Amino acid sequence: MSRQSAILVLEDGRTFHGEAYGSVGETFGEAVFNTGMTGYQETLTDPSYHRQVVVQTAPHIGNTGVNDADDESGRIWVAGYVVRDPARAASNWRATGGLEERLAAEGVVGISGVDTRALTRHLRERGAMRVGISSVDDDPRALLARVRQSPGMVGADLSAEVTTAQPYVVEAEGAHRFTVAALDLGIKRNVPRRLAARGVTTHVLPAGSTIDDLLATGADAVFLSPGPGDPATADGPVALAREVLTRRVPLFGICFGSQILGRALGFGTYKLGYGHRGINQPVLDRVTGRVEVTSHNHGFAVQVPGSGPGAVVPDRVIDTEFGGIEVSHVCLNDNVVEGLRAKDVPAFTVQYHPEAAAGPHDADYLFDRFAELIEGRGPDGQRGAGRTHSEGRSNA
Repeated sequence: MSRQSAILVLEDGRTFHGEAYGSVGETFGEAVFNTGMTGYQETLTDPSYHRQVVVQTAPHIGNTGVNDADDESGRIWVAGYVVRDPARAASNWRATGGLEERLAAEGVVGISGVDTRALTRHLRERGAMRVGISSVDDDPRALLARVRQSPGMVGADLSAEVTTAQPYVVEAEGAHRFTVAALDLGIKRNVPRRLAARGVTTHVLPAGSTIDDLLATGADAVFLSPGPGDPATADGPVALAREVLTRRVPLFGICFGSQILGRALGFGTYKLGYGHRGINQPVLDRVTGRVEVTSHNHGFAVQVPGSGPGAVVPDRVIDTEFGGIEVSHVCLNDNVVEGLRAKDVPAFTVQYHPEAAAGPHDADYLFDRFAELIEGRGPDGQRGAGRTHSEGRSNA
């Protein structure tokens, strides 16, 4: 197959040459790498990758094609795509098409034939940075100038660009147990699926929704979804989370939602050097003492007192205006905070993805913890921490 030449230029001037993959054109974004060996379709359609150019560290991409069931949203969100060896043909009984054809159909500019190992090592050493891919201009200096004019991820407020335009409902499977209002900051389809499997009906609401909008659904609890951008810009969702905490409505946040809840509790956030993106990240659950292999996609993290990359996260209760907070989960690669647990209000978070599609599923139990929190038990299974808001309601 004859391909048009293409170039990739990082904002520090490092240049890689390759061939066009997907749509021919030019694109800009933040260069990040994903270490997953599987799940490229879920990565491409994850709204959390909005305005990011994803480098796949696995050398062979496209082997299983694409299908109609594995999308995590209604479109591809990545700003660009970088692979080493694209599959010549897809081979999977579930495939309904080829990956490159899907990329081209959705206008996603990519590049293949790149030494993704060298590119990933560069990003690990220098950090995530702006990047441009072009298959219409082969002048690296001209492309570099445009890269440096493109927006960065710090200060990017992106939730409104990925949220649902209208509310929708995902019904519980089997007997209905609870109703959850999910604030869509970039939600993945597998979140309401995992809740539905536990008898939860999920009302997915736009990012700009108010506390009255959420409670009008008859919600027993609130969920803050994953999503893209800098959590320091999300003042609206933070204010909403504070209202939920004040009313003692059970609350669970994942990834971006975890950072929002962290801010609502009074903590700061900061940008990681190159982030956590992949399906092989080891996390310690301090509640159970178990180590789990988990799926991550975050470039920012919660800053609790004494925490930070490489620092030993304090194993103590942190006092806040909403009571005591514990760091419940820690990444074992770099000691980054990966979860928070409130002791005095019904709330907890994880900064990774227990809904993980295409896997792993070590952390799927966290949806059971959420159900237990709604049922009236805390996130450690103890009675008395949840369901304050919904007790006595006729539809609870």
